[in-house]
This record gives sequence, structure tokens and C-alpha cells, in this order.
Amino acid sequence: MAQWAAFAGLLVFVVALLLVLARSSQQAFSDDDEPVRFTEPSPRDPRPTDPTIPRFERPIEDPRLELSPGMLLANVVLTQGVFGVVVLAGALYFAIPFPALGVPETAFARGLPGVAVGVVFGVALWLANEGAGALADANGAGYDEAVRNALAPDSLSGWALLLGVALPLVALIEEFVFRGAAIGVLSTGFPVSPWLLVVVSSLAFGAAHGAQGKIGMLVTGGLGLVLAAGFVLTESLLVVVIAHYLVNALELVVHEGLGYDRLTIDRLGVT
Repeated sequence: MAQWAAFAGLLVFVVALLLVLARSSQQAFSDDDEPVRFTEPSPRDPRPTDPTIPRFERPIEDPRLELSPGMLLANVVLTQGVFGVVVLAGALYFAIPFPALGVPETAFARGLPGVAVGVVFGVALWLANEGAGALADANGAGYDEAVRNALAPDSLSGWALLLGVALPLVALIEEFVFRGAAIGVLSTGFPVSPWLLVVVSSLAFGAAHGAQGKIGMLVTGGLGLVLAAGFVLTESLLVVVIAHYLVNALELVVHEGLGYDRLTIDRLGVT
């Protein structure tokens, strides 16, 4: 029992750090129209510390720098990669059995069916995500797409790295942490219902995507809830990793690569 408790403590610490970083990202991607302006008193101000006298102020250049898509991708992969490695190292150190993480001993034999289920699951989730976004847009509550726009590459090689390296790693790490570890390990090592952990992990998953705004966190949390349910039902990390990857990849390719607008309510057949 001791190793399960130690791993749970490590997992809580890692997720807490992820949420702190998510909060910082949310502030960095704020959709505030007004640029941040910093001021300092002018040397012509006779009494700069006297609040009763107006202070002559001059704007100082906003020190925040815009990251290129490549730099942003590298930052995301590096940051999440570190957290994923820490959790994996903890699982190995505390001798957590792989089946608890959703990686069965017969993973190779079950690989092909898992891939097929993951593909169907992922496409269905993407369509549901498009429908949720369309409904949100129709009600004037569309979520912030600044992160998606910032991640979109401007070259063919950039798209290759995004689709072939960055997105697979992000999907693997997030599913490993939020589904494999937070649900699989904790429900195996402790007398707690996996369905309760589905709810808790999904709330944390939504909060970890704070850069997408409040509506984005709500939609992402709902997506995480379905992925978590899929993990519990299939007991397969492979299924949810593939589904997660397809949702992210289709979102970026369709809207940023091909330039299509989100599915409209009319085309969805919703009145």
C-alpha cells in the first residue's frame, strides 16, 4: 500500500504544477483587446510620490514577447514531457504494474483492435466537439481560439512536426497522466470508484486547459469526461491516446490547415 500512496502523492504534486502553469498560460493568452501598458513617472514631475498631484507618465514597451508556432510547440512538448517523465519514473520506481495504467501485458496482441476502436472513438469525439462548438457559437459563447491559432504552423515541415511529433506526445502524456495514472492507478491501489475518479480527473483536465478560456475549459472538461469513460470501459490507454490525438489533429488540420469554419448549426441539422 505504501508505494501506491507515494505514487498518488507524486501524481497530485505533478497535476498541481500543471494547473499552476495552466493559470499562467491563461493570463498570457488573455483576449483583452487593450495592450498591457506600463508607466513610470516623468523626471519633470516635481513631487512624483505625492498622490494629489497628477503624474506625467510615459508608456514603456510591453516586455512580453510573442512566441513563434515552433517555439510554442517546443515549449508545450518540453513542459509536458518533463511532467510525463516524472510520472513514468514514479510508476517505475514504486513498481506500479502496467495493467493498472491501461497497458496490459498482452498489449501487442490487442494492439490492432485497440487502434481501430481508438480511431472510431476519436472521429466520433471530434464530430461531437464540433457540434458543441457550433452550439456555443450560436449562443454567443464561443471559446477562445488563440491557442489553436498560435499553434498552427506556417510551413509544411512545421505541420509534419506538429502532426508527427508534438500532437502524439501531447496526447500520450495527457492520457498517461489524467487517465492512466489518475484513474487506472488510483482505482487499482485504493478502494475508490473509478467513476468518481473520472469526474475528478476530468475537472482537473479541463482546468489544465485554461488558456482556451472559460468556455474552452468547459468543452475540454467534457471531452476529458468522455475520454475518461472510454478508458474505464476499455481499460486501454492506447484507445484513448489515439482518440485524443485525432481530436486535436482534426481540429487543427480542418480549421487551421484547410481553413474551414466550424460546422454551422444548419449543417448539423440542429434547430
